[in-house]
Amino acid sequence: MIGRAANAGEVKGHVLRLGICLGVVTCVAFATGSASAESLPEALAKAYQTNPELNAERARQRATDENVPQALAGYRPQIIASLSTGLQAVRNLLPNNTVQSATLKPWQIGVTVTQTLFNGFKTANSVRVAELQVQSGREALRNVGQGVLLDAVTAYTNVLANQSLVEAQRSNVEFLRETLRITQRRLKNGDVTETDTAQSEARLSRGLSDLNAAEVNLAISQATYAQVIGNPPAQLRPAQTVDRFVPPTRDDAISMAFKEHPAVVAAGFDVDVASTSIRVAESSLMPSVTVQGSASRSRDTDSTLTTTATDQASIIGQINQPIYDGGTAASQTRQAKEVAAQSRMVLDQVRNQARTAAIGAWVANEGAKIAVGASESEVRAATIALEGVRKEALGGQRTTVDVLNSQQDLISAKARLIGAQRDRVIASYTLLSAVGRLDVKTLALNTPDYLPEVHYHQVRDAWHGLRTPSGQ
Repeated sequence: MIGRAANAGEVKGHVLRLGICLGVVTCVAFATGSASAESLPEALAKAYQTNPELNAERARQRATDENVPQALAGYRPQIIASLSTGLQAVRNLLPNNTVQSATLKPWQIGVTVTQTLFNGFKTANSVRVAELQVQSGREALRNVGQGVLLDAVTAYTNVLANQSLVEAQRSNVEFLRETLRITQRRLKNGDVTETDTAQSEARLSRGLSDLNAAEVNLAISQATYAQVIGNPPAQLRPAQTVDRFVPPTRDDAISMAFKEHPAVVAAGFDVDVASTSIRVAESSLMPSVTVQGSASRSRDTDSTLTTTATDQASIIGQINQPIYDGGTAASQTRQAKEVAAQSRMVLDQVRNQARTAAIGAWVANEGAKIAVGASESEVRAATIALEGVRKEALGGQRTTVDVLNSQQDLISAKARLIGAQRDRVIASYTLLSAVGRLDVKTLALNTPDYLPEVHYHQVRDAWHGLRTPSGQ
């Protein structure tokens, strides 16, 4: 019995030394890496600047901005210049049976200016549609930005959690290896049976398998981090929640999601786009008024050979009233009305989805708080239980498998706590996203906010030019 107690005490002493060593290593690593450690706000700022998905959406929005100057072109004159030249052989038979022949070198140059004065308000409504599309696109861009930031939060916290899990599993493997060595030594002394040794070997194999799984998950999360944020993770600081930005009550969260979520606001603009498109379609049934001015000069174009040069200038006004086009305009108008009805139904659907998402995010955030508290209590209880089992093993009241089971319970509790802490951070950011406030301004990130209206004003009134404001 004394020999068994001595060996159990040896195990306990080694565990204490191992814990102290791991603590020192952790402290040293934190001290050396804290100066260059990357925080979650810094990672979010990088993702906001470099994420390909977000940059592609910004390019799409810039392309949408060009719909406005294209629609405004309907107010502006259309100018066309023309030039023609060639070689023409002429042979004329005159009434007196005289043959007149010549080889001409005709050429003509001219310019035509066409201005639409009235087209059934099609241009005005088309401009309104284009402007509403820009507003909807901005909200879609804001929604994509929220998704990218939330992906960055998830990637960051996953790396943190998996790093902690790997360290916990490595500590567990070291404990199990030392336990196996001591058990094998005790087997030689006759204090334990081969069953104890087999149990220790089995637990070590399980520990190695769990460590491998944790390392695989860490490698995957690191690759995802690089994809979302733009660089591989290095030393990461603990992530904090954003509870200070979220609504105080569930009703406030629902109300905020209804009013501010970019998907809801974008769907509202889409309803306005569809409603205005009805008037664009109806304009095809209304009269149009245009005025056209032209000037031209021609030489050697008269095949009768009576005129060698002609100069012309004209101004022509024209009114067109559609009478029947085969039903095309009527069909387009009916179609636009159905699209408008569909967009209103989509708006109701998006509002319901926003409400459901806000409730789900609120409940998940509250549940995450409870889960963290419960996991912390479980870790404390499992730690006390492990110490108790070790002490009882010293007195010969517990076996090796009891110590192994207690150690496994503690490792499992720590894994659940790590997962709960990760979920707690993600849940708070998810709630902020659900109410439509996961953005650079709210988080006060150290990065310039992308302002889509800057490009819009750069191109809105541009009458010409092929290069983009960025110089492409």
